[in-house]
Amino acid sequence: MPPLRTALLQSSGRPGAVEANLKTLDEAAARAAAAGARLLVAPELFLTGYAIGDAVPELAEPADGPGARAAAEIAVRHGLAVLYGYPERDGERIFNSSRLIGPDGTRLANYRKTHLFGCFEQEWFTPGEETVVQAELDGNPDRPADLLRRRVPENVRAHALAGTDLLLVPTAQMHPFQFVAESVVPVRAFESQMYVAYVNRTGPEGEFEFVGLSCLAGPDGTVRTRAGRGEELVIGEVDPEFLAASRAANPYLHDRRPGALYGSLA
Repeated sequence: MPPLRTALLQSSGRPGAVEANLKTLDEAAARAAAAGARLLVAPELFLTGYAIGDAVPELAEPADGPGARAAAEIAVRHGLAVLYGYPERDGERIFNSSRLIGPDGTRLANYRKTHLFGCFEQEWFTPGEETVVQAELDGNPDRPADLLRRRVPENVRAHALAGTDLLLVPTAQMHPFQFVAESVVPVRAFESQMYVAYVNRTGPEGEFEFVGLSCLAGPDGTVRTRAGRGEELVIGEVDPEFLAASRAANPYLHDRRPGALYGSLA
């Protein structure tokens, strides 16, 4: 099975400007496809911007809304899978969601953020209830990818136990938490034996200062590719053969004793 070349779009786009952000996504998809990528991952709430305040209800849309249709057209036009973050409306509720679309335009997965961060998110969004949201990439059941937020270690381990190979982490990580990108993400990849594609916003936006530092971390805890602090598209490879060898050599998941030792953690 060949490696999955994965492109990480580190950008905050333009807050409140959906059409402009879709254009940025389209341009990034063209560049990623030209470099041989088969997956493009954009940050949390990329479609609308993060610091949009009381415009959240106005900009929120259903999971199959116009943003999803436009993203599907981008995926088909450039022949690669696309993940983007957006505010999802479901009746009276609004979720901080991420949508994964296949290269043929099929809507593969929709994840609703389960652990909301800070006053802004808790004011406007409803927490999701589904921890493991999984999809197949390249039509291969042996290459599952998950969508989640990396802030909670239990979530990452749940995905590992579900057999995830590649964890997609669209995020809006702000100052002073750059240590998450620098240290936590590679450690999560190592201790749960998977690849982690961590894709962040960057620069000032409203009251926030996003730190960038998007990365693709491997199951050995090393970073395969890393962005800086500005707008950037970086590309790395998810190698299934290396992942299989790493899992065979690493006893972390096999040595767990949940029935005997972990009852107090539930």
